[in-house]
Amino acid sequence: MYKEHFGLKETPFSIAPDPRYLYMSEGHKEALAHLEYGLRGDGGFVLLTGEVGTGKTTVCRRLLEQLPDDLDVAFILNPRVTVEELLATVCDELGIAYPEGSISVKVFVDRINEFLIGTYAKGRRAVLIIEEAQNLCFGVLEQLRLLTNLETNERKLLQIIMVGQPELRDMLAKPELRQLAQRITARYHLGPLSGEEVAFYVSHRLSVAGGSGALFPASTMRKLSRLTDGIPRLINVLCDRALLGAYVQGKDGVDMVTLTKAAREVSGNSNRALSIAGYEKLLAGVIIIVIALSAFYYHRRTARSRGAAEIVHEYDMGGQASERPRLDTLWWFDRGSMLWKGVNEHDVPMRYEDRWAGTGRLRKQPPASEEVQGQKQNDQADGQATDASIRGTGD
Repeated sequence: MYKEHFGLKETPFSIAPDPRYLYMSEGHKEALAHLEYGLRGDGGFVLLTGEVGTGKTTVCRRLLEQLPDDLDVAFILNPRVTVEELLATVCDELGIAYPEGSISVKVFVDRINEFLIGTYAKGRRAVLIIEEAQNLCFGVLEQLRLLTNLETNERKLLQIIMVGQPELRDMLAKPELRQLAQRITARYHLGPLSGEEVAFYVSHRLSVAGGSGALFPASTMRKLSRLTDGIPRLINVLCDRALLGAYVQGKDGVDMVTLTKAAREVSGNSNRALSIAGYEKLLAGVIIIVIALSAFYYHRRTARSRGAAEIVHEYDMGGQASERPRLDTLWWFDRGSMLWKGVNEHDVPMRYEDRWAGTGRLRKQPPASEEVQGQKQNDQADGQATDASIRGTGD
């Protein structure tokens, strides 16, 4: 819709994995080099992983364009299949005939082995590329490993390239798949684009489509990088929507307002940004701040409690208190009641020791009940002394 308005020959930000639009960032160069190295090796497995939308499929399409003519390639896009369905798909991709309606694993494996031996005799090689390999079940992975058992003294007869999300690495790290993991001759994890690479990426795609990088000023590039976290697919989606918005408004390029509005529309929420990863970073920041404030408050309260407790202990009159002041309690001296009071986070406001007097140095006083008891004892003693005096006088 906006191609003519901006002088473009094609839509520059399609999400289709067109190798012509592949921007060879440092990460994508490394990924392609690892795949090529694996193909030139002696067989086995090659592993390419990366987050969703980082360009793994596009790199594979670029690899297919560069394959030599002596390779027979089988490309599997939907690996969520059974062992029998996988073997049948491999046969279909490589043009291997098998009995119609066959569901025997042995029949499929025998036909594949015959094909691989014939391919080797002709001086050719066979390659199996599996997309979305994180969806492979354990049984299918084990069958793939068994397919690579067919080998000569020099090399294996089948090369397998597995492309998938980071979950694939976790699967292959399990002990029950260690035999397969040991056969991986090359592996690479493709990450997002850097902030500088995002600008080059957008400029490259616009150039391939016949446009100019001036459609996105440098200021919008920085914001675009923040909104998408450098994920190429998200960049494509957001840039396509931003160009459409600029066209509707009759602008010659995308400004900050248009990009921000496009991000809200793409995310499906007018009050949120596009990137889920951005949400996670914001949430992590809030959690860190809450933890820091809690630690500061606890440290401050504990320090005050420890200081007050040390003061109480210092004027303890030789340790006559009924218990050592608790360090997790916030203490203060109440001049109204002339008592030390404290509060603990697990307790209701409390009085630590009702028998502390606040005049002069802290001293321990007996409770009221003890005073009455002592007074009675004194009275009794006085009475006995009086009686004795009377008896003495009488005598």
